[in-house]
Amino acid sequence: MARVEPVPNHPAATCDLGGERALVIADYHAGYEAALRYERGVEVPSRAESRRERTLDLLAATGADRLVVLGDLMHSIGGPGGAERGELEVLFESVSVPITVVKGNHDGEIETVIEEAREHAAFGSVGRIEVTGGSGIRLGEVGFAHGHSWPSTEALAGEVLCVGHEHPHVRLVDEVGGRRIEPAWLRGSLRYEPFVERIGEETWGDPELVLVPAFNDLVGGTWVNVGADFLCPFLPEGLSAGEAYLLDGTRLGPYDRL
Repeated sequence: MARVEPVPNHPAATCDLGGERALVIADYHAGYEAALRYERGVEVPSRAESRRERTLDLLAATGADRLVVLGDLMHSIGGPGGAERGELEVLFESVSVPITVVKGNHDGEIETVIEEAREHAAFGSVGRIEVTGGSGIRLGEVGFAHGHSWPSTEALAGEVLCVGHEHPHVRLVDEVGGRRIEPAWLRGSLRYEPFVERIGEETWGDPELVLVPAFNDLVGGTWVNVGADFLCPFLPEGLSAGEAYLLDGTRLGPYDRL
């Protein structure tokens, strides 16, 4: 069984791709603070350096050979502004391993950003960035998709399917009524029936689903345990059983019974 292992206390995971070790993150949303200022009039200091340093520290700590981003590396759906573009260029130049970006719904013009970065970059991963379609790919026995559309046949043929987009959280209530919201992992088995019209039985890998929390801690998300509408079009109907875990590894049990 392909192993996808969360990095304790971080919204990131490692996985074995068959001869290569990958660090997997989702929903980086570069330039999000600028978008908050423009769209909502909310002033938040930039966390671009913090996001980049966290990424570099995780790559070093895990010994990863590749960085896989499960979509929404950008925040702007169209062309990014200066702050966002600058954040991405510095990130590309700072990361020394190849990067695979599974294109998300916010990554509309990411190819142009990468091409412009390549024109003047002298080092880093800029020359080794691959952008794939948002419906996903498979590397080794692990499928990767963003989650804003149905996963591809290729992504579903692996043993595990890693998905972003949802920004999963849980709302926890203690015995005296205190409440807190925590980012969470959601893991469980997929049901074949919702996918029957999209994938042939002969290519169905019966994958485990790993719903990856957002790397950007400002973006909010879906409270998976309070009956909220899921963002992924195949959830919750496509999930036969799912359990929630906090970032520190605490197992909370079935997400729909919390």
